[in-house]
Amino acid sequence: MENAVIYEVNVRQYSPEGTFNAFAKDIPQLKKLGVKILWVMPIHPIGIEKRKEGLGSYYSIKDYRDINPEYGNLQDFKNLVNTAHANGIYVIIDWVANHTAWDHPWVKEHPDYYAKNKDGNIISPYDWTDVVKLNYDNAEMRKAMVSDMSYWIKTANIDGFRCDAAKEVPVDFWDTTFQQLEKIKPLFKLMEADQPELMVNSFDMGWGWDSHRMMNAIAQGKKTVKDWDENTKNLASKFAPDDILMNFTSSHDENSWNGSEYQRLGDGVEAFAVLTYMIKGMPLIYDGQEYDFKNTLKFFTKDQITHTKGKMFPIYEKLGVLKNTNSALNGGKEPASYTRLETSNENHVLAFERAKSDKKVIYVANLSQETTPAIVPLEGTYTDYITGKKLTFTKDVKIDLTPWEYHILIK
Repeated sequence: MENAVIYEVNVRQYSPEGTFNAFAKDIPQLKKLGVKILWVMPIHPIGIEKRKEGLGSYYSIKDYRDINPEYGNLQDFKNLVNTAHANGIYVIIDWVANHTAWDHPWVKEHPDYYAKNKDGNIISPYDWTDVVKLNYDNAEMRKAMVSDMSYWIKTANIDGFRCDAAKEVPVDFWDTTFQQLEKIKPLFKLMEADQPELMVNSFDMGWGWDSHRMMNAIAQGKKTVKDWDENTKNLASKFAPDDILMNFTSSHDENSWNGSEYQRLGDGVEAFAVLTYMIKGMPLIYDGQEYDFKNTLKFFTKDQITHTKGKMFPIYEKLGVLKNTNSALNGGKEPASYTRLETSNENHVLAFERAKSDKKVIYVANLSQETTPAIVPLEGTYTDYITGKKLTFTKDVKIDLTPWEYHILIK
């Protein structure tokens, strides 16, 4: 939790085959990127009844104890987990606890497991018409859900869960469920939510939506570094010091519905990707980001990322080493300190120091679309971690930072 990189894999879109076996071949590549946690998007069969289009939504679960035949079989998935473990990587699976597909067996066998309207008809949550909402007032449904979750820990030796729409499920369910499941083995629990109360007893990490949205807004000229500073202060007051947030510039939802990071962040892609490693928390790589994939992926039908190593793979590789080995970037239960360094241009230039024990890492970046002169309050010569070049700073002397220019400075 202190020094991990997390990687999200969309199995369907990762390879031409779209299978567990095809993806598992590349797991050693993830190790090179410093990945310690692998988040696998839903592995279960997808509902057919009321399916929206094509192959359907990954999050319309037809059977919690089965494997989507698109991806392979149970043994293929177990082999994926074993391969990850052999490379020092934990595996968490996407768990959809708020709703099921309309053709999940529970709909006919246990209609009381589902939420109903005033007319007694089971209902969809929001406008998600391809799924039906579960009723957490039903104690038997809760037991069945816990049993299905424990199945994957015992059967495939997974290491935790990424819980979809976690805030839609009662907090007490998560609290009691994880207490029971962790009697089997320690787990890593990621919630798709940013509610602090869910991290008191249940989850290890939440969604860094506020920082993500701020990065998009700064890249698009709608916000400035001053707004970033305000957001940082708000997060510090909102969350406990040992709460962990996942930092990201893309994910399956962001890519498919809001555009790739290249469409949202433009020329700031690299500076913001680096920023996700520099701030407190855990950085996420969504599959394709390491290969400079610039397009949006189709959500309901087969698509595919490209696998050509370009600019970002070696950058993510270097960032992974730094995150894994330098305690100044610790972002878990014992995070490194964060000290904002005031520059002469607080609208465009973000500079801060992370430190723990005798380790220090400094981030300096011009987060704007224009060349910006600024005085950075540093003295002496530093090494730029990415380029290996020496940079010398003198008190009260301005330096010109080109648009989106950034430096990771170490002594």
